Amino acid sequence: MKIAIMQPYFLPYIGYFQLMASADVFVIYDNIKYTKKGWINRNRMLQNNKDTVFSLPLTKGADSLNIADRTISPGFNKTKLLNQFKGAYSKAPFFSEIYPFVEDIVLHEESNLFAYLHYSLCRTAALLDIKTRIIISSSVSKNENLKGPEKVLSICKALSADHYINAIGGKALYSEGDFAREGIRLNFIQSHGEEYPQFSNTFVPWLSIADVLMFNSLDTVRHSVKYNYSLV
Repeated sequence: MKIAIMQPYFLPYIGYFQLMASADVFVIYDNIKYTKKGWINRNRMLQNNKDTVFSLPLTKGADSLNIADRTISPGFNKTKLLNQFKGAYSKAPFFSEIYPFVEDIVLHEESNLFAYLHYSLCRTAALLDIKTRIIISSSVSKNENLKGPEKVLSICKALSADHYINAIGGKALYSEGDFAREGIRLNFIQSHGEEYPQFSNTFVPWLSIADVLMFNSLDTVRHSVKYNYSLV
């Protein structure tokens, strides 16, 4: 069984969903620390032909808190964020088809950060016709003290995985030998970045999945998610 494990992100780039689609089971971390400067609650959209960060504001919390213990700020102006998407993409070819999907995610009523992100990831997976089983890490990992490769291996063993697939950015962190000793094959996913028409001749890569969906048909995106990557 193939397993992939990842933190939750807000409307992440297409590579996230390629990783999800490559596995039989996709585990989303809820029991790891929230990182302030990461991409858990923010991403990038195309605005005036440049990449612009959009984010979910959070209530203040201790640095030691896990993602599942963080809360979205009551002051989160969802209408403002939706208007930002409208302003950025109203003239995109698939805006009318995709905007209701973005609206549904942004307007989700959950205030817990993990639950909000979990909903958005499951909603996006359904839209992209990804059949992978999605589970939450705390339902599998019982040893909260494990970190890094040890935590990953514990989850893989608990789920009887024989193949673990990681994002390419983690190549320096994981040893093929460590996994082989546990009878687990290790691969990294390499997304094949494909340019597509945006509003100008200068393509801005690796934006939120929302950008990909605004400029490409669902069939095109679904095909890219399932086939436009390689395992190394």
